Amino acid sequence: MLRIHSGGRVPRRSTLCVALALCFASGSVFAQSNASGVVFGRVAQPEGATVHLENLDTGLARDTGVDAEGRYRVPSLPIGRYKVTLERGGQTVETRDNVQVNIGGGVDVSFAGASAATTASAQTLEGVQVTGNALPAIDVSSVDSRTVLTSQQLQKIPLARDVTAAALLAPGVVSGDSRYGNVASFGGSSASENQYYINGYAVTNALTGLGFTSLPFDAIDQQQIYTGGYGAEYGRSTGGVINIVTKRGGNEWKAGFGLYVTPKGLRQNPKNIYRTNGELYQYREENKSGDTQYTGYISGPLIKDKLFLFAAGDFTRSNLTSTSNSVTAQRTNQEAKATKWMAKIDWNITDNHLLEVTGLGDKSNIERSVYAYDYATGNRAQYLGTDNLKNFDAGAGSAPGGDVYIGKYTGYLTDELTVNALYGHSYTRHERNLNYAGASNCPWILDNRAGIPAGEKIVGCGLVNGTVLGDGAKDKTKGWRLDVEYHVGDHDLRAGVDNQTLESYSGNIYEGGYRWIYAAAGDIPSRGIVVPPGVDYFAQKRLFQTGANVKVEQEAQFIEDKWQITDRWMASIGLRNEQFKNINGDGETYVKQRHQLAPRLGVTWDVFGDSTFKLYANAGRYHLAIPSNVAIRGASASTYYSEYYTYTRIDPITGAPADPVQIGTRAYLNGEDGTPLNPKTIAAVGIKAYYQDEYILGFDKALGANWSFGAKATYRKLRSSIDDFCDSRPFEKYAARNGIDISNASIPGCYLFNPGESNTFNVDVDGNGTLVPFHLTKDDFTSPAGVAFPPLKRKYYSLELYLEHQLADNWYGRVDYTFSRSYGNSEGQLKSDIGQLDPSVTQDWDAPEIMQYSNGPLPNDRTHQLKAYGYWQASPEWLVGANVAMATGRPKNCLGQDPVDAIQYGASYFECGFQPAPRGSRGRLPWTWSLDLNAEYRPMWAGAEQPLAFTAAVFNVAGKQRVVGQVDTGELDTVDANGLPAVNPDYRRPIAFQSPRYFRFGVRYDFSL
Repeated sequence: MLRIHSGGRVPRRSTLCVALALCFASGSVFAQSNASGVVFGRVAQPEGATVHLENLDTGLARDTGVDAEGRYRVPSLPIGRYKVTLERGGQTVETRDNVQVNIGGGVDVSFAGASAATTASAQTLEGVQVTGNALPAIDVSSVDSRTVLTSQQLQKIPLARDVTAAALLAPGVVSGDSRYGNVASFGGSSASENQYYINGYAVTNALTGLGFTSLPFDAIDQQQIYTGGYGAEYGRSTGGVINIVTKRGGNEWKAGFGLYVTPKGLRQNPKNIYRTNGELYQYREENKSGDTQYTGYISGPLIKDKLFLFAAGDFTRSNLTSTSNSVTAQRTNQEAKATKWMAKIDWNITDNHLLEVTGLGDKSNIERSVYAYDYATGNRAQYLGTDNLKNFDAGAGSAPGGDVYIGKYTGYLTDELTVNALYGHSYTRHERNLNYAGASNCPWILDNRAGIPAGEKIVGCGLVNGTVLGDGAKDKTKGWRLDVEYHVGDHDLRAGVDNQTLESYSGNIYEGGYRWIYAAAGDIPSRGIVVPPGVDYFAQKRLFQTGANVKVEQEAQFIEDKWQITDRWMASIGLRNEQFKNINGDGETYVKQRHQLAPRLGVTWDVFGDSTFKLYANAGRYHLAIPSNVAIRGASASTYYSEYYTYTRIDPITGAPADPVQIGTRAYLNGEDGTPLNPKTIAAVGIKAYYQDEYILGFDKALGANWSFGAKATYRKLRSSIDDFCDSRPFEKYAARNGIDISNASIPGCYLFNPGESNTFNVDVDGNGTLVPFHLTKDDFTSPAGVAFPPLKRKYYSLELYLEHQLADNWYGRVDYTFSRSYGNSEGQLKSDIGQLDPSVTQDWDAPEIMQYSNGPLPNDRTHQLKAYGYWQASPEWLVGANVAMATGRPKNCLGQDPVDAIQYGASYFECGFQPAPRGSRGRLPWTWSLDLNAEYRPMWAGAEQPLAFTAAVFNVAGKQRVVGQVDTGELDTVDANGLPAVNPDYRRPIAFQSPRYFRFGVRYDFSL
C-alpha cells in the first residue's frame, strides 16, 4: 500500500487545514478530494518568496504566495508528478523534483530550514527503478481510514486484474457471499452498502447497489479504498468506498500493448460437491476456463501543454465447460467476451481553469450452449438450446456494465477560492435470450408427485427452470455536483450541492411464461376447488410477472470547516443534509425522506510537530437510500396468480399438460393482480432513512526513515434499517382494538417499515381509497403467541494493527492484522444466510417469529484477518511479489421449521428439530489462507528503458480449496413419520470454495512514439 507522505514540520493553520480538506469521504458525485490532491508546506524565510509548481507530464503550472508565517498551499491539483520550486525575485532558490501528488491526500514540501527534512526530495522513478522518498510516512492532514494503491503497485503485487481484488487488500474488507458475484463487504456491512466512483462519478449498480461499471485495469492511475471516516461533503454509503482516478495524457506520446493468458490446462481441478451422506451433488472436476486478455493504450498531447489524450482498452475472451448439479443435470459450453474501454481528454484552458472529459464502456456478452448431462454414465446427452446474456450476471446482477460519460471543471479563481463542478451520466441495457432446441417455448416444470420414481418424473425442455430477466431491462443515471472552497484565517470552508438520479427498468418472469407444478390430488388446497372423481393428480399453473420503470432521486447539501486549532491540532467539523425520494413504476413517490442530518467530526494531533506521530479520532453518521429494486415488485403493479387443472396427457417435449381442464377459479397471490398500488400504502408514514453511526480512534507512528506502524479501533452501529414485513395480524389486532372494520380493506402483501420499533401505516380500510392511519406499537407487532420483534441490532467493532516498510532499499511490504466482530440480528440490506438477492426486502422482519434466535455473528464476521503483501526488485531485470491472506471462517447456521409456522414460511427459522438454533451456533467454516506469487522479467537487451516485460503469476499456490459457503437450511418444509421436520439432504453442502490454483502469463511492451 502507498501511504500519503508529508515532511518537515507540520504547517501551521491554513496549510494543514487545506490538506485536511482534501480528505476523502464517500459520496454520490465527487468533485475534488476524490480525484485530486494538495501540496502545502512552510518556507523558513517567507519575505518575497513565491512557490512555483509544474506538472512534469502536462506542463500545468501554478504559482502561489507565501504568507507572513511562511505557509503556503495549492489545493485541487491533478494527481501526478510535480516539480516544486521556491523563488525570490524571479530567481530559483531551491527545488524539489518528482514530488508525487496522490489522490485525496496532501504532501508537505517545505524549504530551507523549516525542518530536519529540508534537503529531502521526493523521487519517483519510472520503469523498474525504485521510488525513494525521504519525506515522513505519516500524513498528519487526514482523519479518514484509507488505502491508496498506485498503478505501479497494482502491476507489481500479484492480483487478479480487477478492482475488487485490489480492494480486498485493505484491512477489514472481506469477500461477499459468492451468490452476489465478485463484490466485497466493508466493516461488517452488507455488500450492497458500498459506493464506487470513477473520476468523481458514481458508477455503482443503479438497481441493487451490488457491483459497478468497471474499466480497463491498465487505465487505473490510483485506487482508493475507504473503510471509514468520510467527511461531511460525502455520504450515501454505510459500507465502504472504492474510488478510482484514471490515467491522463502528458506531453510525450506513449503507447503500449499487452497479452495475458490463463491456460485452462494449468488450472487446478475444482473440487466436486458432495452431500454430507457422501452422495455426489455436482461433478466439477472439468469446470475449468481458459482466458485470454488483450490490452492496449495510447497517451500524449493533442496540443502541447494544453490538450491531452489518454485512451485504453481491454478485450477478454473466456471459454468454460461446466457441469451443473445432479438436479438440473446440464453440461454447458460457454464463451464469454468482455470489452472495456476508456478515453480521457484533459484541457488546461489556462493554468487556473481546467476541464476534463471522460468516457468509458464496459460490455459483456456470454453465449452458452446447453446440453443435458447423464450423471449415471458421465456423458453429455441431447442438445437443449442456447442461453445468451448481454451486460447481465444471471446469478448476482453485480456486473451492470454500460457506458459512462463525465465532465469536470476546476477553477482556481483566487489563491483562496476554488470551485469544482462535475456532471455525469450513464446508460446500459441488459438482455437474456433463451432459444430452445425442441420447442418454441419451454415453461418451468416441477414434479412434486410423491412416490414417483426419479426416472418417471415429468421433465420439460427448460434451460433455467426458474425466473428470468424480462425484456427491456436498462439502467441510466445522471448526477451533478458543485462545491466551493474558501480559505480564511485558520479555517478552510467548503460548501456544496450534490445530486444524483438513478433510474431503472427491470422485471422478472417465469421461464416460458408459466410454471407447471404437478402434485397428488390430496395436496390441492381447500378453497372451493373440487377434484373430479377418479383424478389422482393435478397440475397447478402459476404466472409471475414484474416489470416497472423506477427511480431514486438523491439530493444533498453540506457545509464543512477544516479548522487549524493550533500548529499541532486540527479539527474537521461538518454537517450533511440528505434527501431521498423513491418513485414507483407509475411515476408516483412512495417514500420521501427529508432533512436526514449527518454530523461529522474529525480531530488529528501531530504529537511531536514533525509528522512522525499522529493521533486521530473521527465520529460520523452516514445515510443510505432505499435501492431502486424495491419498487419493482413492492411499489409497482405486478401479477402473480395460481390456477388448477386436470389433465390426461403430457406434452412429451415441453412437459406441460397437453389437454388441461381448469378446475376452480384463478387466485391472485399476495394480492398481486396487476393493478397499480396506492403509493401512500406501501411504506410506513414518515419512514426513517437507513443510517449508521461510526466512531474511530487511531494512531500512526514512524520508525526511522522507512518504517511505520499504527493501530485503529472502529465501532459501527446500525441505528435504523429499512426492510419489509408481510404480516396482516398487527393490522387485525389494531382494528379490533379500535373498532375499525377491515373486512373489505386492501392491505398490501408487504409494507416497508423501520424494523424493531413502532410504525404508522396508511390502510385502505374499504378498498376504495379511504385511508386510515394505523399507529402500530411494538406490542401491536407481537404475535398471538407472544413473540415480539427484537430491537434492530447490527454492531461492528474492530482493532487493526499494521506494520509498513516504505519503498526503499529495493523493496516494499505491508502487514495488516484485524480483530473484529460483526454481530446482531440483521446483516443489513442483504440476507447472505440464503443468498437472497432482494436488497432491503429480505425475508428477515417479515414477521416476529422469523426473527427469533436471530442474534449472533453475522455472515460477514471474520474474527481474525491477516494480510501481507509486497514486492522486491531483486535486480535491474527481475522483480518478485507476494500476497498472503488468512481469515477465520464464516459462521454456520441451521435454518428449519417453527412448530407453529404462523406465517407459512417453512424451513426459514433459526430453529432445527423444533428447538432453538441461534444464529452462528453451529460453529464456523474452516480458516482460509492463500499465497499468491508473481515475477516480472524486463530484459536489458530490449532497450535501455526496458520497454518489454514478461510476467508470470500463480494464485493460491498451495491449492487449498476450503469451503467458504454452505447451505444453512437444515430442514425441508415437510415432516417425517415421527412428526419431526424432515432433514434437508443438502444441509451443510458446500456452495462455494476458494478458487483453485491457476497460473497467469503475460507480456507487455511500452514505447514512445
